[in-house]
Amino acid sequence: MTLIWLGVLLVFVGVLQMAFQPIWRDRLSGRRRLRSSDTLEPERPAGGFGLKLNWPGLVLVALGAAFLLAGATI
Repeated sequence: MTLIWLGVLLVFVGVLQMAFQPIWRDRLSGRRRLRSSDTLEPERPAGGFGLKLNWPGLVLVALGAAFLLAGATI
């Protein structure tokens, strides 16, 4: 049962880490100059959702999934 709860915790923390990564980098908010022709579209694609930046979260999710599978087989 301990492996299952540890797996749930690791998956939860990994998903949170991946979700908060762009927020921590301040890429989603910033000062904008308002003009009459401005739209809500970003000037460039959102950063922070790449594999290079989210590998710690992915590792936590994969490790948590392994613990969940190991706990389910015991």
